[in-house]
Amino acid sequence: MRDPLTVNALPGILGLEAYSPGMPIEELQRRLGLHDVVKLASNENPLGPSPSVTAALRAALDGNLALYPDGSGHRLKQAIGRYHDIDPNCITLGNGSNDILEFLGRIYAGPGRAVLFSAHAFAVYSLVAQAQDADAVVAPARPADDAQPYGHDLEAFAEALQRRPDVSLVFIANPNNPTGTFLTAEAVEAFLNRVPPQVIVAYDEAYYDYMDPSLRGDSRDWLRRFPNLLVCRTFSKAYGIAGLRAGYALSSPAVADLLNRVRQPFNLNSLALVAAEAALADQAHVAASVALNSRERQRLTDACTGLGLRVLPSEANFITVDFGRDAKPVHQGLLERGVIVRPMGSYAMPHFLRISVGTERENDRFLDALSAVLA
Repeated sequence: MRDPLTVNALPGILGLEAYSPGMPIEELQRRLGLHDVVKLASNENPLGPSPSVTAALRAALDGNLALYPDGSGHRLKQAIGRYHDIDPNCITLGNGSNDILEFLGRIYAGPGRAVLFSAHAFAVYSLVAQAQDADAVVAPARPADDAQPYGHDLEAFAEALQRRPDVSLVFIANPNNPTGTFLTAEAVEAFLNRVPPQVIVAYDEAYYDYMDPSLRGDSRDWLRRFPNLLVCRTFSKAYGIAGLRAGYALSSPAVADLLNRVRQPFNLNSLALVAAEAALADQAHVAASVALNSRERQRLTDACTGLGLRVLPSEANFITVDFGRDAKPVHQGLLERGVIVRPMGSYAMPHFLRISVGTERENDRFLDALSAVLA
């Protein structure tokens, strides 16, 4: 007999499995009684926020937190507008960039419509489609022996659009999570030229700051030329304030207007607004974070390769490592040694683990633990 509490639940919701984030440090401490735990599972910035962010938050705590925040996020939108040289009317604020992805699903997905994304792409894309009872169209990823293995294949995207005129929303991540692979600017622009004008392309640049500048496309220019394009950014990665949840979208004013119709009032709290504004202003801290990541990402890649493991090419703040066999025992062995990384079984990559780039000390802990597990 069906539970009466689920009778009126939407079919798409009933079929969902809750998103499983990276294991918190406290959980591993409770589970195994460990004290010195390193978390390299959720692609956070190991340097944390800028000191100017911390100072701004301390000052904000002296304000009146009993009052609602500015629901329009005026100051932050003005700062983002200046940074990108874009009209604030083209900006939508989100409680992390995930918020933006949810808005897009509510606006453009639904029964009788389809959402297109790649295999081995961010799990939330599939969740957004299913929650709205939209059909998920999964483009096959690039083959394992490709220069960008398991990454987006935009030719497969274009072919899917030809087959499926019901696609209303496309998600593209560049660099991609969880693989770290990237798309060239030329490939992205060529694809945008092939997308019908009524199909919205959500271009997820959560890891944009970590890319080699020579590989980055000019998404700001694309926004001028492709009104159906939306660009997602976040303050959770290079800006180091994942705990406060702040992100934003850049789009045409028409798309921004629709996003703001479904955006809940006060979706960014007062502290997140203050922190994001201060973080954006301290580009020196972002540069230091990117420099650390570039140096340590290469060191991790070289060390894992030296252990006989395959590492996917990455332009993000993590590496994805192929163990050539079920990676669960390796994952468990690392946990027992106080190192949390991310298994990739839920992404149909059971032989892989994703390792966030930490500080030099944290990465040393990982490499020592990995060597012990593989011995």
